[in-house]
Amino acid sequence: EEPAATIVERLKDVSTYEGEDAVFECRLSRETAQDAQWFLGDVPLQSNEMNEIRVQGTRHSLILRKVTLEDCGSVSFKLGQHSSAA
Repeated sequence: EEPAATIVERLKDVSTYEGEDAVFECRLSRETAQDAQWFLGDVPLQSNEMNEIRVQGTRHSLILRKVTLEDCGSVSFKLGQHSSAA
């Protein structure tokens, strides 16, 4: 059984202006089929016209499109028992 993936490159805080995109990235120790989830505050995020969630190998990224003041807050990435926030 393979060890669970861990977060090796954590999220960094992002500052942006209203109407711009905010990009968050983190990297895992290995590619995993394990369910990863992004959150804005306590709200789980899905890929849609406002949010783009990408996975490229071990790199997981979240793009918040045309952010507003309401998007201000904590963004977190959770994978199993591991999490990172910015």
